[in-house]
Amino acid sequence: MAKNIGIIGGGHNGLVCACYLAGAGHKVTVLERRDIIGGAAVTEEFHPGYRNSVASYTVSLLHPRVIADLNLATHGLKIVARRINNFLPLADGNSLVSYPDEAQFMAEIARHSGKDVQAMKTYQARLQGVVPVIKDLMLMTPPRLEDSGFADLMPLMKLSRNFGRLDGAQRRFLLKLFSVSAGELLDDEFESEAVKALLGFDSIVGHYASPYTPGSAYVLLHHVVGEINGKSGLWGHAIGGMGSITEAIGIEAQRRGVKIATSQAVANVDVQAGRATGITLIDGTNLKFDLVVANVNPKMLYLNMLDAASISTQTLEHFDRYKNESGTFRMNVALSELPQFTHRHVEGYLEAGIIMAPDLDYMDEAYSDARKHGWSRQPIVEMLIPSIIDDSLAPPGKHVASLFCQQFDPSLKSDWDEHRLQAAQSIIETVTGFAPNFKASVIASQIHSPWDLETKFGLIGGDIFHGRLSLDQLFSARPMLGAGQYQTEIKNLYLCGAGTHPGGGVSGIPGHNAAREIIKRL
Repeated sequence: MAKNIGIIGGGHNGLVCACYLAGAGHKVTVLERRDIIGGAAVTEEFHPGYRNSVASYTVSLLHPRVIADLNLATHGLKIVARRINNFLPLADGNSLVSYPDEAQFMAEIARHSGKDVQAMKTYQARLQGVVPVIKDLMLMTPPRLEDSGFADLMPLMKLSRNFGRLDGAQRRFLLKLFSVSAGELLDDEFESEAVKALLGFDSIVGHYASPYTPGSAYVLLHHVVGEINGKSGLWGHAIGGMGSITEAIGIEAQRRGVKIATSQAVANVDVQAGRATGITLIDGTNLKFDLVVANVNPKMLYLNMLDAASISTQTLEHFDRYKNESGTFRMNVALSELPQFTHRHVEGYLEAGIIMAPDLDYMDEAYSDARKHGWSRQPIVEMLIPSIIDDSLAPPGKHVASLFCQQFDPSLKSDWDEHRLQAAQSIIETVTGFAPNFKASVIASQIHSPWDLETKFGLIGGDIFHGRLSLDQLFSARPMLGAGQYQTEIKNLYLCGAGTHPGGGVSGIPGHNAAREIIKRL
């Protein structure tokens, strides 16, 4: 029997979930607080004539099953892979270039360390073994477990059809990824500080931590499971910006009969006798639904949208302590000219993700500085200049750049209103230290502190993953042991966002998995 389903939040996972539920014959309504759909995956004009991806900014994790099932290419989605994955300018004026082509990449590594060429081949071979295991697990619904730790990790891994193919070294490597810091792992594997920095950057993306924080090695793994147009390990740009992804999903949702209502802020989920019965909007409007799905941070759902009387004390305590710590600061800038790096560079390097964090010690110091002072005075910055390959984003001869920056203390909350401009200045100065013409080329900027990301997009603590990616908040424990199967303790109330398995990034997998579980139960 068809059910009347309400989904809170029109971000990409909510839209994906809506598509699958509507495709199964249910009546679905998506309620979005903002005046546009897309959540953090949106493209907006931030200065006359200049458009860019406002929060999320690059593509790799969007799952090919979601792309195919929802006909996203038919609806105009076009993703272009980078010719160069990353460009790392170094303190001595040298650089390290990460090429998608293995031979080119190994030749580049050899410039820094002959020994690390074989070390990289070994490292990549181990990753190539364990990544299929993680990809299997990402599409699974985690089992209910009593504890969260290494005792439960191995049985969970064995659920993957690929786990049995791992040799002993790969299994040990997989366990190490869940237990040690990225810095320790990389120090064990490589001698070149440049190589370690290139890889180590992924361990602190969206993670308010040092690369030497225990458990940070898993975040490194989280960022290498993606693919572009069938090729693994690549990163790319969605033509038109990240909003083109959610626009395409929205087209498919409406084609399937989903009702999408914007400017509809939800106050709370209505619960009677332990069962979700509907949604009340901020303006007092009450909407009745047979089933409610929340595409919001779990902390927001449990602490802000539910009456405490309807939730167990244990659950309330858990989400009161649930960790949202991204440490992310996002800027978009309009540029009069391209940045000119003084470091050794190669053709096409400005199309890459440009990582301004020359070694692991720099990253560690940035985190320590943020803990002491609120933000790093020499932050970690990744710059993308999508207008080089997508001329729809800026006027002829001009450009837009995304600045994805770490380490900025999310606990400052509204105090960021006072410090926002000063922190943004530290980012501009940092980039200018690598590209001397950068500061003078900035025409306009859009600034999002962690607090801005929270208030605008619902990213509590500015957390792009809707919850820290640590072992106590992964797999069956995401977002909580006993609630890792997308269903809450309240009947007919589900979660489908990045705070559920397998976590953040523009993948669509949480929405896909949640819809599958809901359909099974209806």
